Amino acid sequence: MSTKVGQAISALRQTLPDAHLVIPEAAEEFQSLNNSYLSGFESDLSPACIFLPRSKEEVAAFVRTIQPFVGDVQFAIRAAGRQPLPGCANVQGGITIDLRSLTGIAIQDGLVRIAAGELWGSVYEYLEPHGLGVAGGKSTTCGIGGLATQGGLSFYSTREGFICDNVVNFEVVVASGEIINANAQENSDLWVALRGGGNNLGIVTRFDLRTFKQGPMYAGMVWYYKPSFPDQMAALVKELTSPDASVETHLMLSIAYAQVFNNGNDVVCLNQLYYTQPVQDPPALVPFTHVQPQIAEMNTMKIQTLVQAVTEQSGAGQSMIRCLYMNVSVKADVETLTTGGDIWCEELESVKDAAGLMCSYTLQQYPVSLLKNTSARGGNVMGLDPRNGPVVNVLLLTYWADKRDDERVTGFMQRALKRIEQNADARGQLVPYVYWNYAFSDQDALRSYGQENILKLREASKKYDTNGMFQTACPGGFKLFK
Repeated sequence: MSTKVGQAISALRQTLPDAHLVIPEAAEEFQSLNNSYLSGFESDLSPACIFLPRSKEEVAAFVRTIQPFVGDVQFAIRAAGRQPLPGCANVQGGITIDLRSLTGIAIQDGLVRIAAGELWGSVYEYLEPHGLGVAGGKSTTCGIGGLATQGGLSFYSTREGFICDNVVNFEVVVASGEIINANAQENSDLWVALRGGGNNLGIVTRFDLRTFKQGPMYAGMVWYYKPSFPDQMAALVKELTSPDASVETHLMLSIAYAQVFNNGNDVVCLNQLYYTQPVQDPPALVPFTHVQPQIAEMNTMKIQTLVQAVTEQSGAGQSMIRCLYMNVSVKADVETLTTGGDIWCEELESVKDAAGLMCSYTLQQYPVSLLKNTSARGGNVMGLDPRNGPVVNVLLLTYWADKRDDERVTGFMQRALKRIEQNADARGQLVPYVYWNYAFSDQDALRSYGQENILKLREASKKYDTNGMFQTACPGGFKLFK
């Protein structure tokens, strides 16, 4: 531990005598906290101290106390720690501020007020008895902060827009240590900047989001085989480009590989499908639910509650394992999407023997209806214009077991991504947007927002963080002035 870090921790103890500070010497608690990230790439980092504030006032006290050490001490901000971007929510040798003790959910004036340490599963369990829904994460274990400040996709995004576009108010601790609200009436420039700006502008301690009437949905998974994938791409593009496309659907189409399937010999395909009304086998989903041949015994399509749907989605994931995401955005083009899958399968061959490998080429849609909600709900800084048509996000997602395979698995993903980008670009189908929630270290999501939005973010930073605290002392993620 450096002298300055030790001094900063001592200053925190003096400012907050009852603070919950965990140092490596408290081995059991420290390891439990530091090993609870989704990705081992985050747990590889070891902070000098983990600070768990119990209130927004303690967060504000942390920010004020750390100010004199900017330039010598670094910190990271953690909500649930589910984003696998290395270093985005943990820091080597610095102080990680873990928000899990900031809890509380309340409904008021058509909004749900969510403390920054909550998980989406708890939010949905709270709202369900009231017959309400909210645009939130697709897994029970997802935290609020990363999704609500970096974009965020929900089962309702086609109808309701990005998660960040549904945040009506951010309660945020800015670099001065002041606790302020950012909404359409107060600090509106910060409100817009936080919708995509990530951890560059402050520490959000509460999110107030729009709610809407919502009952059960038709949702589940359909497993099938790769020869049918091109036809599924055609169905996806047809749905996205149809003038009367349903706003009730959320579609996730994947080519997947796992050693536990088919003795690890081949890929399979998976449609994760959501129709946000309680309609059995709705026509909008028929092209995706009726794909043949399919693995009938693995079909889980049924009418279920939001809590049930996110629980199923959570069960499809992993935790505390080697994990990385990378992504690229393309236009809704059948050949681009189909060839991208073929490229991924070709590159996959080099790592099929990696222990515990489970990975996918996953497509998620940004329909025009989703993109129109951005301006309708006050704007964000992500730079996606509905006039340019629908967008498809291509996510490369990989889990594996052994740290010794890090380099070659990362290499497989980077090679596949580069070829997919080159193919899309050659076809005139590449969209210059990187989705922060799925970005890797060498993908600068912020720069993909466009120069106008970068300038808007920089202006907000200069106004609310005059000394650049969140640019220099909080290095995780993507920074505005690098």
